[in-house]
Amino acid sequence: MGEFSLPFGSGTIAVSLPAARRIQVVDGKPTPVVDDVADAVRRALATPIGAPPLEKVVSAGERVAVVVSDLTRGSLRHDLFLPALLDALNTAGVPDRDITLVVALGAHRRHTHEENIATYGRETVGRVSIEQSFAADDADFVHIGTTTRGVAARISRHVAAADKVVLTGGIAYHPMAGFSGGRKSVVPGVASFDTIQASHRFCLSDTAGGGVSPLCASGLLTGNPLHDDQTEAAAMLAPAFLLNAIPAPGGGLAGFVAGHWRAAWEEGCRRVAAIYGVPVRERTDLVVASAGGYPKDIDFYQATKATENALAACKEDGVVIALMECRHIAEPPDFSGWFDIPLLADRERALRERFTVPGYVALKTGFDARRIQHIIVTLPENRAFIDKTGMTYADGFAAALALAEARLGRGGYTATVMPHAADTLPLPAL
Repeated sequence: MGEFSLPFGSGTIAVSLPAARRIQVVDGKPTPVVDDVADAVRRALATPIGAPPLEKVVSAGERVAVVVSDLTRGSLRHDLFLPALLDALNTAGVPDRDITLVVALGAHRRHTHEENIATYGRETVGRVSIEQSFAADDADFVHIGTTTRGVAARISRHVAAADKVVLTGGIAYHPMAGFSGGRKSVVPGVASFDTIQASHRFCLSDTAGGGVSPLCASGLLTGNPLHDDQTEAAAMLAPAFLLNAIPAPGGGLAGFVAGHWRAAWEEGCRRVAAIYGVPVRERTDLVVASAGGYPKDIDFYQATKATENALAACKEDGVVIALMECRHIAEPPDFSGWFDIPLLADRERALRERFTVPGYVALKTGFDARRIQHIIVTLPENRAFIDKTGMTYADGFAAALALAEARLGRGGYTATVMPHAADTLPLPAL
């Protein structure tokens, strides 16, 4: 029970907990992995949820925009599922020349041509035109409406100009929006910078100095103002269809949901919760969490999804050890600089004056680090970055465990191990 091999970048790290008195493993429920992705896509398209079949939604002569996630979601295997979706559009009368792939970068950086091939596959890149929704290109976005919370929804012109829009991507727990996928392909996916930031401001407390909103959390949709605002903006665009992947624990895909952009996604959320919402018997003294390897630990910004979920299994006086390679630790732009503001009150004030999503993640990370000690096992060159976050760098797991045991001040501690913490949400008994 005390020996584990946990994902780290493209490899693994050996974890040994010889002094632990009791260990619980929190991972997604065993779920069959799809062997034939193209066939799974065809089966999902044949049984749409809340919408007619795709061939009745699109027609010959229409221009179709297919919104796709960026390289940070490479584990969704767009290269395997997109050809089947393109084939289905062809069968419905829409040729490749009338299909545009729109990369939902949100506020992330642009892809290179080589990264497009690596993410979407050489076949897809060779079949259809590709546009990138880069939030900083302000002139590339058009206004489609204003939400009831006052957010101007500005969307990529390549999406807004299409006759029909098909959303793709994947569904997982999300620390701000409750779940990823669905409406998040619109905002932040293909939204302008100002729309992205205005929508995500709802993650802050309503009161200045109050920190972050407890309503924006993993698995929480009811009353979540970010989710509600994103959903309003997506409804203005009125996507014609959705195809979302459901990741399987340990890698691969568990299946797909297809159909109405909201109804199919909501069913996908229920399936994700059934796999990755894991009841646990107790909060423990120590939590050892891997983000799940590359690309979930491609950078610190992405990997904080793992530390956020790990906190749900940790006692208030406990310790989290997080394993995250972070080969591009400072991505996305406008992230690392927020940690140069050491006082969280000052960081919050600066964020309220100039809100950015990376700034919010930096603020939330600061509060988490102040509440519970985090020890980060990462690449040696990342040490200076980790030092700025208020967390503790460790050169390997043995060093991290020694620091944790010194902090706990005792042997015989209880421990939780989370092999895929970016996806898995512990649900402690009340």
